[in-house]
Amino acid sequence: MKRLLKSIGGILMCSLLLTSCYTYTTVVGEGAQGNREVTEWNHYVVYGLAPVGVSDAKKMAGDAENYTVTTQLTFVNGLIAGITLGIYTPTTTTVTK
Repeated sequence: MKRLLKSIGGILMCSLLLTSCYTYTTVVGEGAQGNREVTEWNHYVVYGLAPVGVSDAKKMAGDAENYTVTTQLTFVNGLIAGITLGIYTPTTTTVTK
């Protein structure tokens, strides 16, 4: 029984250590022509399954025709998700014009 608990504990520790932040990038037009950035958080609940408030990249870009959209789970987002046990799981969207 003790060996089983150690095995389960080891598997849980490995799964926690192997998690990482993710980044998803989309290029619109010719991509960002400058370095002006607009950043907003996206709000999800239940491990990201149900969106509560999601940013609109087109609205964030304004009148720009060429821009780059990056959506990522940052360390701070992951920390907040971990503290809330996945009930609230934010991500960050950055639009570079």
